[in-house]
Amino acid sequence: MPVEGGSSSSSASAARHPKQKRKAHSLSIRRTNSTEERPPGALRGDMLEGQDSKLPLSLRNNLLDLFGQIEREFENLYIENIELRREIDSLNERLTGDGQTIEGGDPTKGALKTKASHSTSQLSQKLKTTYKASTSKIVSSFKATTGSRALCQLLKEYVGHRDGIWDLSVTRTQPVVLGTASADHSALLWSIETGKCLLRYAGHAGSVNSIKFHPTEQMALTASGDQTAHIWRYMVQLPAPQPTPDVIQISNREEGEVDGEGPCEVPTVRVATATLKSHQGVVIAADWLVGGRQVVTASWDRAANLYEVETSELVHTLTGHDQELTHCCTHPTQRLVVTSSRDTTFRLWDFRDPSIHSVNVFQGHTDTVTSAVFTVGDNVVSGSDDRTVKVWDLKNMRSPIATIRTDSAVNRISVSANQRIIALPHDNRQVRLFDMSGVRLARLPRSNRMGHRRMVCCSAWNEENQSCNLFTCGFDRQAIGWNINIPALLQEK
Repeated sequence: MPVEGGSSSSSASAARHPKQKRKAHSLSIRRTNSTEERPPGALRGDMLEGQDSKLPLSLRNNLLDLFGQIEREFENLYIENIELRREIDSLNERLTGDGQTIEGGDPTKGALKTKASHSTSQLSQKLKTTYKASTSKIVSSFKATTGSRALCQLLKEYVGHRDGIWDLSVTRTQPVVLGTASADHSALLWSIETGKCLLRYAGHAGSVNSIKFHPTEQMALTASGDQTAHIWRYMVQLPAPQPTPDVIQISNREEGEVDGEGPCEVPTVRVATATLKSHQGVVIAADWLVGGRQVVTASWDRAANLYEVETSELVHTLTGHDQELTHCCTHPTQRLVVTSSRDTTFRLWDFRDPSIHSVNVFQGHTDTVTSAVFTVGDNVVSGSDDRTVKVWDLKNMRSPIATIRTDSAVNRISVSANQRIIALPHDNRQVRLFDMSGVRLARLPRSNRMGHRRMVCCSAWNEENQSCNLFTCGFDRQAIGWNINIPALLQEK
């Protein structure tokens, strides 16, 4: 969770509720057996000698190391499978012998014969199942990785923030740009195609915790740890697209490293068009209501506020949550607001009737609800630190229509408008895609050289221009764009 006024990774990370995070470890490859006595360089030289390749020597060495690791994995599985085969054969011989003794001892005991045969079949099948599972384990992992890379390809990395990125969003008007909100007190606008930083907003005195764009105008709404939300205007000019290189560049970054020291000199906006000041705590999120004439903000003071954009006047204070709010979201076509909280609930606020402001409470999680978002239809999708994501029908709030169980806490989720695909960013650095019925579709590729190196905080979709892009950001100070092959994704399903 972003920290009020915090500027460093350590302070921002400390303010976020404690979660277990894993660190990636580099693999150390060593040759064994007969090659152990020979220097690695000599071995690689022998293998590379006489081969015509344009790859750099260091890259070829890395590839050889990786193939050597794969070979050893298969060798271990092969030895294990031989032992399993021997156990299966031994058990079959013993049980077959027992069945023959029972059959010859007393021909009238057909029941004993049947029981022995059934027992033989069960035990044999159990061992065979274990054998098949162990054999296919490594192959399945390779297939899953290969499939994920075919379905989800890296588009661009957006590097320039000096601290973790809490939120990101894509503009809904032309020109289409990406916006990121960071604990370094700034929000940046990026060219999606080139990855170039176009503009910097530096009007906040604390961590910028969220960013959302006006539905029709070039205005942005940011929420901050300085207890305010800002509305500010921007003007950007997209750079000319760069030609696609013939050779894919492979990053050599270690864990936690980012390229560069920050964005180059870019236009900076320092003064907000409007400042919303009514909260008594960190403003953790903000969003535009349909039409863009009002905004809603969510705060750690356990309240959400509704403001008029033109006058910055506070219209309503939405109270009822027992603990700090974590997120807020508005419906794309109706005057509905959903707020989530650490009290394990999220609430639906209805402003469609000016005289009645009804509220409904959703109770289905056992830990902090990190976000709840609307779909284009009549559904709400909620994610939680209890490692589940639930899909709800607005017409029946008693129980979720689908539950997705995961192995890590879920942060700010997003749902694609056209295909209704849910993107789940996790504390364990993974990003997974599910459909609305809870069926897993894919996992974004992640390795030491691709994907996030610390927890993934947020995701956002862009489905403009006949393509589908997914953007993710994390506490590793970078945002990443992915191209999602929707037809192939649905065909895999």
